[in-house]
Amino acid sequence: MKYVLLETVCDILDNKRIPITASDRKEGPYPYYGANGVQDYVADYIFDDELVLLAEDGGNFGSKDKPIAYRISGKCWVNNHAHVLKPKTGMNVDYLCYSLMFYNTDGLVNGATRQKLTQATMRKMLIPYRSEKEQVKIVNLLNKVIDIKNNRKQQLQQLDELVKARFVEMFGVLDNPVEDYKRATLKELCYKITDGKHGGCRTEEGTKRYFVGAREIYDDEVHYDTAPEINVAEFEKDYKRCNIEIGDFLIVNTGATIGKSAIATDSRTEHTLLQKSVALLKVKHELLNPVFLKWCYRVNTKMYMVESASAQPNLLLSKINATEIYVPHIELQNQFATFVEQVDKSKVAVQKALDEAQTLFDSLMLEYFR
Repeated sequence: MKYVLLETVCDILDNKRIPITASDRKEGPYPYYGANGVQDYVADYIFDDELVLLAEDGGNFGSKDKPIAYRISGKCWVNNHAHVLKPKTGMNVDYLCYSLMFYNTDGLVNGATRQKLTQATMRKMLIPYRSEKEQVKIVNLLNKVIDIKNNRKQQLQQLDELVKARFVEMFGVLDNPVEDYKRATLKELCYKITDGKHGGCRTEEGTKRYFVGAREIYDDEVHYDTAPEINVAEFEKDYKRCNIEIGDFLIVNTGATIGKSAIATDSRTEHTLLQKSVALLKVKHELLNPVFLKWCYRVNTKMYMVESASAQPNLLLSKINATEIYVPHIELQNQFATFVEQVDKSKVAVQKALDEAQTLFDSLMLEYFR
């Protein structure tokens, strides 16, 4: 395999970049790009070509999931947080993008808080060089895998929309229910509503006691791969107040992912201590099915949307306690939960196919570009 310097296969157009402050931007039809994608839409453009943008600084360096390069086409504006690369004759623009997308930047970037890939360093980067025919073949294969991934993601989104539609069909929305259901506050419908530990915990590997916060709750699950293990004594001290158990409802109540939720199902649940960024609701199961509650939040987003003067939105426990919802008969709630269970089986199959496509993509990228 032949490797060549990046600067030999593309023109570097960084000198044409022009940053625009937020206050000076005029709204328009042209995308305004930065290190990680579109930042805004503006009234003018400085590029009109097929280009690759490579992050100059930002938080994606070293990430296995977030690309540091992406392809753009057409009229646009680019700020000074992304290097602008135009492939020379013989270099396919998509191939160039793929070769840089997850480039190993270890030892290439510097900066303690916001890492930076300088132009001088970038010019020394090496990429695998192949004939134009080989480049096109590789690009076509990778594009097909990405199409499969996107189709699977769309299927998952459509299944979620199906559940939302079913919920609205059966119950309506809070402001317009399909029937005159009994109403009650969440305080009346739960044995306990609380949040997690205020403050940190001492980490200690091997304890199998987990400290779960907002970042661990997504895709309807509690993800333990990023949850730190903590000291047993500290766990025991705080678990009594926030004793999460199988079947409890969890919702992120602070930060950018506010409203993300999950129902505790993992065998590690009773060895889990919640952080302050997560609220715990122990429902009265004879009155409220947690699956119904989860989708009630999903459909009626005003239940968790909050206006805040600070940059960090916070869904207060007082608001959760006082939130009033409709309470259909438990048998009707259970029927809906059964429907969700069937849809979830389809989601598992689609997610498996998506994971397989991702594994294939990763292996191909490793084969061609590492």
